[in-house]
Amino acid sequence: MEIQRVLLLFALAFILLLLYQRWLEQEAPAKPPAFTQSQPSGEEGSPAKPPAADIPTTPTVPNAPSQSVDTPAQQEQPRPKLVAETDLFRVEIDTLGGSMKRLSLLTYPISVEQPDLPFDLLKNEAVDIFITQTGLIGNKQEYPNHRTQFSAEATEFKLKDGEQSLVVPLYWESGDGVKFTKKFIFERNSYSTRIEFFVDNQSAEDWQGYIYAQFLRTQVVQSRGFFLDVVPSYLGGAIYTPEEKFEKIDFSEMVDGNLDLRVASGWVAMLQHYFVGAWFPQGEGPFQFYSRVIDEAGGPQYNIGFNTLLPQSIPAGATGSLDVLLFAGPKEQDRLAQQAEGFGLTVDFGWLTPLSVPLFWVLDQINRIVNNWGWSIILLTFMIKLAFYPLSATSYKSMAKMKKLQPRLQTLKERHGDDKAKLNQAMMEIYKKEKVNPLGGCLPIVIQIPVFIALYWVLLESVELRQAPFALWIKDLSVKDPYFILPLLMGASMLGQQLLNPSPLDPMQQKIMMAMPIVFTFLFLYFPAGLVLYWLVNNVLSIAQQWYINKIVIGSP
Repeated sequence: MEIQRVLLLFALAFILLLLYQRWLEQEAPAKPPAFTQSQPSGEEGSPAKPPAADIPTTPTVPNAPSQSVDTPAQQEQPRPKLVAETDLFRVEIDTLGGSMKRLSLLTYPISVEQPDLPFDLLKNEAVDIFITQTGLIGNKQEYPNHRTQFSAEATEFKLKDGEQSLVVPLYWESGDGVKFTKKFIFERNSYSTRIEFFVDNQSAEDWQGYIYAQFLRTQVVQSRGFFLDVVPSYLGGAIYTPEEKFEKIDFSEMVDGNLDLRVASGWVAMLQHYFVGAWFPQGEGPFQFYSRVIDEAGGPQYNIGFNTLLPQSIPAGATGSLDVLLFAGPKEQDRLAQQAEGFGLTVDFGWLTPLSVPLFWVLDQINRIVNNWGWSIILLTFMIKLAFYPLSATSYKSMAKMKKLQPRLQTLKERHGDDKAKLNQAMMEIYKKEKVNPLGGCLPIVIQIPVFIALYWVLLESVELRQAPFALWIKDLSVKDPYFILPLLMGASMLGQQLLNPSPLDPMQQKIMMAMPIVFTFLFLYFPAGLVLYWLVNNVLSIAQQWYINKIVIGSP
C-alpha cells in the first residue's frame, strides 16, 4: 500500500472518530424533557414548592418512624435571604430550609466580554436550577430539614480583611425544646463550606438524628453548534467510593432507577463543564448514597446526595453537632487533588486520561514560568517534537527517500499502465532494492493522533485555560479563533507539508490529498484556539524538520 493511501486512511479515521463520538451523543437514549419557561414557580425566580418526598427517609433502625414533615404555617412564613461574601465567592442563602440558592464565583467572569459579571455556579432560576439542600431526619416529628423556616439575626455577612473564616448562623427550635443552629462556615481562599447543625438538647429525652445533604438540579437543554460539541463535556452526577472508584451517574440513569448504595466513605457530586459541586460525608460511616427524580409540571428535577446511617445521639441537657463538607467551585486541579482521594477525576479527560494528566502537568509547570498559556502550548509542542525526534526523523527520512523515488515510480506506472499487480510487484522490488519502507512515514501521524486528542481534552476540560488570553486577537484559548486566522494558517501549513512529501501516483488520490488541508481547515474552524495553535506549531516544526532532512541529510530538493 502506498504511503499516501495510509496517511489518508489515518486522517479519515481521525475525522470518523470525532464524528462517531458526536453521533453517539445524538443517538443516545432519549433524555427526559428539560425545564421550560412554562414551569410554575412559587415566587419570581424560584421553583415551585418541592414535595415532601424530596426529603430522605429515616434509615431503618429500631424505633425509627418516618421522616419529619414541615407544617403549612412554616411554609407560609416570610422568606428573607442572606448574602455572604468571601474573597472567592458570594452566596445567597434562603432562610426557608437554609439552602444555598445562588453562588457567584467572583474570580471567574461569565465571559471575556463581561469581566465584571461573575459566573453563577449555583442558581435558582425557572429553567435552570442547581441548589444545595441539607437537613436532619430522625425518630421524632420535628427536625429541621430543607423545608424548615429558619430565623437569622442579620442578612449580610462579609469576610473582612485579616479574618480567616466567616460564620453565618440560622436558628430554629422544635416544639419539645431542642434548639438548632445551622452554621455555614466559610474559609479564606477556599471553595469548601462546612455546614454544621449544632444541637442544644433542652428536652427531657435523649435526642437522636441523622444528617443528609443533596443537590437539586434540572437538566437544561442547550442548543449549540455541531462542531462545538464534537466531543461534548459531561453534565450529570458522579460518585466515588474506595471500592468502585469514580463512577458517573447521568440523568438517564437516575430516570432508569434510583441510586441506593451503602458505602463506608467517599463523596457524591454534580458535575458540569469546568465546575463541580460535591458533598463529603464527615464522621464515621456507613453512609447511603442516593438519587431520585422528582416529577414536576415543567420537567423533572434531580436529587443526588447522601445521608448518614449511624444516628448521632445527644443526651438530655447536653449539646452536640452534625456536619457535612461542601465543595462548590471551579475544577482547579491543584485544589481538587488536595480536597479528597479521587476528586481530581471530576476533570473529565475521557479515555486518554493517562496521557492527558501528564500533558496538563507539564503544561502547567511551563505556565508557572512564562505566565502565558499560549506560549506554554508552543513550548509544550517543542518538547513533544523533541521527545519524538528520533522516531520522526526515521520516518521523515523514509518519506524523503520516497520523494526521491517518485520519477522512477512514475515511469513504472506509465510502463505497466492499468496492470495493478505488475505495478505493485515492480514497486516492491524498488523499495526492497533501495531499502525504503513505504509505511515508515506513518509513524508521526500514529504518534500525533493520541497526543492531539489528549491535548484536546486538556484544553476542553481544564478550567485553568478558561478565558486564558494569548496575544493580539486571541483573548480566550479555550474557544474558537474569532477571526479564524489560526485555522487558515494551520491549513496553509498542511499544504506546505504536502509539497515536501511524495505525492500519490494515482490522480484521484492526488486530488483527495490536496483536498485534505481544506477539509481540516474547515474542521478546525470551531476547535479551541489553543488546540489549533498546537497543531499549527507542530506543522511548522514538522515542515522545518522535513525540509532539513530533504535538503541536508538526503540531498533531495
